[in-house]
Amino acid sequence: MSKIEEANEHIRQAEKALKQSLLKWRPDYEVAADEYSHAATCFRIAKSYAQSKECLVKAADCYKQTKSSIEQALLICKEMRDLSEVSKLAHSACSLFQQHGSPESGVTALDKAAKMLEATQPQQALELFKRAADIIIGEDSPRHAAEYMSKAARLLVKLQMYDEAADAIRREIGLYQEIKLWQSLGRLTVALVLVQLARGDQVAAEKAFKEWGNYCEPPEVQTLEMLLQAYDNEDANAARTALNSPFIKHMDVEYAKLARGLPLPQQEYAIPPAGIRANAAESYISPNVSKPAGQATVEAEVNKKNDVDATSQSTKKVAEKTPEVAPPPPPQSQPAQKEEDDEYEGGLC
Repeated sequence: MSKIEEANEHIRQAEKALKQSLLKWRPDYEVAADEYSHAATCFRIAKSYAQSKECLVKAADCYKQTKSSIEQALLICKEMRDLSEVSKLAHSACSLFQQHGSPESGVTALDKAAKMLEATQPQQALELFKRAADIIIGEDSPRHAAEYMSKAARLLVKLQMYDEAADAIRREIGLYQEIKLWQSLGRLTVALVLVQLARGDQVAAEKAFKEWGNYCEPPEVQTLEMLLQAYDNEDANAARTALNSPFIKHMDVEYAKLARGLPLPQQEYAIPPAGIRANAAESYISPNVSKPAGQATVEAEVNKKNDVDATSQSTKKVAEKTPEVAPPPPPQSQPAQKEEDDEYEGGLC
């Protein structure tokens, strides 16, 4: 007997167990679930994955081995590389678990399905994580609920749904405060500040730091103060330095990517700083630059000749305007001294 025929025989036995009669008022769900599970195994060995998945879903509907049946159905979907029904199967399994008083098992099914969808279908994975968090909150397990809220917040950041991400982080902070797990609040404060800056709300970022900054470690406080001061002063270099701090780089992948892509503040000058002239004229460009070389040479010679003529004319005008200066008078003779000399010479003679 082939595996396909064996699987069909198990299906017939399962259907027989589900039928009601005069002597059997209730369907035998346990027997039917076992038969459907055996049929699914036979179909899987025969590589008839679609029929295997259908039998596993029917086994889950029989309220017997619901957890293992749904998990196997999810694995079959993964092997088939068809994740279109993963979310539907996980929600159905969770509802069945809740009906039979096992919400923790339902959350486990949601978590496994969400991890399968997280990379390719983050929106559906987000809904699964949200439902898991809500169920755990109702079961009064804040720490476990905070873990699923954290997963939802990271997916919201990945999807750039920053408003909802900020709300999810605040809920996560509240859950950790409820159980007094203070050491987890420092990183969450940094994450919330980054998300608020991504929203473009600097006031909300400063408010988050003032509200929960006392839970941060000294390096985190120093970095957040530098970051918020840089945005307040519109200092892009200081903001870049703060965002490149080691502990931000080692945060969860989504928050580290958010920090790398965060828009830096832009400086707007009311008064231009030194070295910057507002409305400055364009640089001077010689009119001969765009002219041919020959034409430029001729024009240069003509301009040189004109400059020489203008210089000679200006020199001539200066000479005409300069008054003539009379030559100095010749030296006058000294007759008295001369007569004495003549008398002296005559006496000698």
